[in-house]
Amino acid sequence: MNVKLTHLSGYHAKIENNTGYQISIDNKSTENPQGASPMELLLMGVAGCSSIDIISILNKQKVIFDSLEIDVKGYRADKPAPSLFTKVHAVVCLTGDVKPEKIYRAAELSFTKYCSVSLTLEATAEVSFSVIVNDTLYEPKNLIKNKN
Repeated sequence: MNVKLTHLSGYHAKIENNTGYQISIDNKSTENPQGASPMELLLMGVAGCSSIDIISILNKQKVIFDSLEIDVKGYRADKPAPSLFTKVHAVVCLTGDVKPEKIYRAAELSFTKYCSVSLTLEATAEVSFSVIVNDTLYEPKNLIKNKN
């Protein structure tokens, strides 16, 4: 795995992977940022990594869903640099004719076993997740209740 950064101007740069895909980064504090900040890229990595895991797990179970969104919020330490993430919370929102237990389990496996990005962040941050299926929040306690 390899990426290459090329400075463009100010804090703005492009980063390219070895297959040619590019993203822009910039300093969030500049007046007109032209890309995501490096810390935002970390949160995007959590969302992307967990989405791949969840889709893979659901595909293996032949679960067909209509839509999937993952909203990731990061909370940083108040102290000056380095201002590490202390908490990262992802909300997995899925719609479709699906069993919430399967969706919750797929998310749980992603965040506790498979997602390399969130597991890497666990060194400095508490990483947690919630699951919303068809506009209903599901947690382990109400999934058990729904099985009856």
